[in-house]
Amino acid sequence: MKSKVLFITPPYHAGVVEVAGRWVPLNCVYLAGAAREAGFDSVIYDAMTKNVGHKEIEAKIRELKPDFVATSAITCTLPDAIKVLETAKAIDPSITTILGGIHPTFMYEEVFSLTKSVDFIVRGEGEETLGELLIASDSSALGGKAISAVKGLAYRKDDSIVVTADRPLMAPQSLDKLKKAWDLLDWNDYHYFVIPGSRLGALDTSRGCDKECRFCSQRIFWQKSWRARSPESLIKDIRVQKEKFGVNVVLLTDDYPTQDRIRWERFLDLLIEEDMGVYILMETRVEDILRDGDILPKYRKAGIIHIYVGTEATTQETLELFKKEISVEDSKTALRLLNENGIITETSMILGLPSETKDSIEKTLRLAIEYNPDFCHFLAIAPWPYADMYEDLKSRIRVFDYKKYNLIDPIVEPDAMTLVEIDKAIVDCYRRFYMGKLKEVLSLKDEFKKNYMLEAMRLMMTNSFLINKIGDLGRIPEEVERYMTSLKTGKKKAAV
Repeated sequence: MKSKVLFITPPYHAGVVEVAGRWVPLNCVYLAGAAREAGFDSVIYDAMTKNVGHKEIEAKIRELKPDFVATSAITCTLPDAIKVLETAKAIDPSITTILGGIHPTFMYEEVFSLTKSVDFIVRGEGEETLGELLIASDSSALGGKAISAVKGLAYRKDDSIVVTADRPLMAPQSLDKLKKAWDLLDWNDYHYFVIPGSRLGALDTSRGCDKECRFCSQRIFWQKSWRARSPESLIKDIRVQKEKFGVNVVLLTDDYPTQDRIRWERFLDLLIEEDMGVYILMETRVEDILRDGDILPKYRKAGIIHIYVGTEATTQETLELFKKEISVEDSKTALRLLNENGIITETSMILGLPSETKDSIEKTLRLAIEYNPDFCHFLAIAPWPYADMYEDLKSRIRVFDYKKYNLIDPIVEPDAMTLVEIDKAIVDCYRRFYMGKLKEVLSLKDEFKKNYMLEAMRLMMTNSFLINKIGDLGRIPEEVERYMTSLKTGKKKAAV
């Protein structure tokens, strides 16, 4: 009988991201595929998406009786990830527990100091390390190497921590060959709420980023490299999700899919040629939108409907502090070009640096309105303890509960403001930005964009988390209510 690996997502909820949809845990799809390749049965239990808690996780572990329980963590999900593994050990101490992800990769000593329930930490890129670890630690497996010879691990041995050699990143061509356990997902769980009735999939076109943004965790995790998958392999993944699982909206999960223009344009051409009727959501960098000004119509024809670009700040001084390598004017131009090509735009502004003042936040809001993205997030700087900016922020950190390190809750107290004042300022930015957007949205002539944005804004205004967190953004205006009601009535009549 094969040994069983149970992959569990931490039941953490920050709220804002979940307003728009329920998102595929693509890391679990890859890791479960790697476990299968190593000869193990795999199960994915997406506790976060299913909106269940630790009691349900306990019941699932008791039901499935796995030999291994694995989860992963970013900083804000670490407490819940640890609790998942503590639950597994409490049920059966013989279960081998495995933790991966960005935070444990860099902070493994901290993790081991917080709990005795983590057996192994997988550092860095996980597929190859996980497969070798499972074989090495399973008594029924054959041909495994010693655990100490498995690269990319951290684990306890007696009273010390053993850190094995770093595992080199896989060659780019290897990314195309990785197995993905799509069939282990409960596809009924994944929807993009902004497009009612949709089924949401996921695709990573590349891994990493070679830029120098100082607050970012991704570039450090991926060793400041960028590796791309072939356009042909991407089309294959979309086709599988579309034909086998009914997906019609796909999120590109990587930070920087567009770096290589030739490869990127080949992908766009294949999407247009295949014409699968799939909408694409993605993010990229300002400079690539400027570079691709001449082919932006091709973006839209390929199905790309929504692009997030990380402008992060509205002053050149702050952009230089973040090492964003763009100018304020570049950001304005990129957002304008996307809007002109019928692509919905989203961006974010980071607030709460030590130098922040009420005046600087007011200026940020005014310029965010001037940028005129369709959606804008006002985020509180999060001091990832492994990021380049951490030392700059360390003396002003006032919150040490990692669950709050979610870009929503203020953690860093500016010299001239309190955390409460920052929190209130973020609320005010959201309220003023979106209430000012409504009149513009109602006047849009593009019906798809108009309905898309109204549905997104309705979701925001009625989401219980946002209402509790940032207050009442404002009652849904009567005009919007009437329009949405008539829209739904029209769809029902059309269906009849």
